[in-house]
Amino acid sequence: MALLERAQALEAAGHDILHLEVGEPDFPCAAPIMDAARRALDRGQTRYTPAAGLPALREAIARDYRDRLGASVSPAQVVVTPGASGALQLIMGALLNAGDEVLLCDPGYPCNRQFVTLFGGVPRPLPLRPEDGFRLTADTLEAAWTERTRVAMVASPDNPTGNRTDGAGLARLARDCRARGGTLVVDEIYQGLCYGAPADTVLRHGDEAVVINSFSKYFGMTGWRLGWLVAPQAWVPAIERLAQNWFLAPSTVAQHAAMAAFGEESLAIAEQRRQLLDRRRTLLMEALPGMGLPVVGGAEGAFYLYLDVSAHTDDSFAFCRDLLERTGVALTPGLDFGAHHHPERYLRLAYTCEESRLHEALERLRAYLERP
Repeated sequence: MALLERAQALEAAGHDILHLEVGEPDFPCAAPIMDAARRALDRGQTRYTPAAGLPALREAIARDYRDRLGASVSPAQVVVTPGASGALQLIMGALLNAGDEVLLCDPGYPCNRQFVTLFGGVPRPLPLRPEDGFRLTADTLEAAWTERTRVAMVASPDNPTGNRTDGAGLARLARDCRARGGTLVVDEIYQGLCYGAPADTVLRHGDEAVVINSFSKYFGMTGWRLGWLVAPQAWVPAIERLAQNWFLAPSTVAQHAAMAAFGEESLAIAEQRRQLLDRRRTLLMEALPGMGLPVVGGAEGAFYLYLDVSAHTDDSFAFCRDLLERTGVALTPGLDFGAHHHPERYLRLAYTCEESRLHEALERLRAYLERP
């Protein structure tokens, strides 16, 4: 956030800043979604909905699991939430008592540990190894599990590496957690943004995991703040009671807008944008290793590359700060994603701007690395 603040200050002063640090693509919200929101407003659909979300939206989410992903999900298992962050809050509130441990991938999404501590839980970093491509393995999970562990979290595709674990592999991890008396929570918010293989879900391969998802990434609805979770049906009444107390309900207008996300036109737009992101990814994957910036992991999803910068620096934060000041290229240092995987060696690049800007970023980066 310090680097983002500095990038914004430089931009306000007239400097041309190339934003490769922000996890939000440059695409506008799809027109069918916007049109649905306008219709909802015109109809006066602005009152509270049920705490678990509009029944029609819960049905649409369950139907999308069936039609697009081949998973059997009941609408009664779906709870619509104020963003995936709301889903994480509800899950942690439902599962944790004070002192319970949660295994969190390192590197991983930095806010997860805050949702754990919010409920008195103990976040335990699960250091992933570069030789495994920063992927969670069954052996790593087993070695870290203790008698106090209640939850393990994994994302697929993940932030910051873009790594993807297929649904069958996730289901095996979920069964391992269940056998130990715990729960695997799978973050699938980048699920639709997969490259080289079709999108998958752990729910297609079993019902042992709890899933969170979001309309933000694949459907491009970041500012609408709408997500969902899928949990065992027996848990939903308790989760709904928590939602009633904490949120009352998700945004009504956002829910009506999200109904249009599953329409043919919106899905076609989402697919076009996925293909465009894949072209951006390919451009960078081909250019960066030759500049001494190898990509760690397969980067098979999301819109991130995790780069090893150890050939150029032993302090990726200082590297990113100096790069920003000298060239106007804004990147995210590895420290944002954990402290136990040698974060000083790594940085994250988000390919969230158009190809012409990526070409410009590569030229500036090359000149910076080749400077005397």
